[in-house]
Amino acid sequence: MSIAAVNNPIPERAYAHLVTRTIEACRVAQVAAATAAEGIATGSAPLLNTLREREKELDTLDREIDDGVTLAITQVTEPEARELLACMKFMISLERIGDLLLSFAGSAQAASGRIDPQDTRDLTHMATVLEKMLADVGTAFSTRNVKKAVEVLRADAEMDRVRNLLFLRHIENPEGTHRQASLQVIFMTQSLERAGDHAKNLAEEVCHFVSGHTIRHVMMGYDKPIEQMFLDWLRLREERP
Repeated sequence: MSIAAVNNPIPERAYAHLVTRTIEACRVAQVAAATAAEGIATGSAPLLNTLREREKELDTLDREIDDGVTLAITQVTEPEARELLACMKFMISLERIGDLLLSFAGSAQAASGRIDPQDTRDLTHMATVLEKMLADVGTAFSTRNVKKAVEVLRADAEMDRVRNLLFLRHIENPEGTHRQASLQVIFMTQSLERAGDHAKNLAEEVCHFVSGHTIRHVMMGYDKPIEQMFLDWLRLREERP
């Protein structure tokens, strides 16, 4: 440890605080996704209204972490600086997830009980998958758990699958069935799918942060799924003397 670090421990405390606050932001986003799932499943307007508070919390955390990283990043070690940059990237995506869930709530309230039961089930499922993705990405970041991050990458495929079903039902509508609130359902589906994309980006950031390399760009041309190639690469890396 350098003399400067001994004489000035404040940056170290600030670094730990910023990491803790980033993990807390993951929890806030997870709670927001859980609220969206319950709100659409029960049709509870008061519950959906609470998403505005979660969005405000994420905005506040975004500003706090952005300011904190700017002040601390030149006074910490290189690995700590890398983690602080990851914190900043996390907050950008988490803040956007908050915005998307707030938009979801607005569309749900505009539909106001006119959503078909099957659409309600599918939207509830998407929001529940998103909640799990955010819980896993928070764990992956806090414990540097790459396998947990890979679970998030895989879960995004389920988000896309349900999105496609909803779009087929409301946009292509091969049966020519009249459906209520189609526009709002499409908006809600898009909001959840885009939030899932941001959660996937967070998982990719964990992989990059832990390994120091952007594996998905290097291995795009291979036959194996990207997630499996990344795990194979990590295994070989650990086996090297």
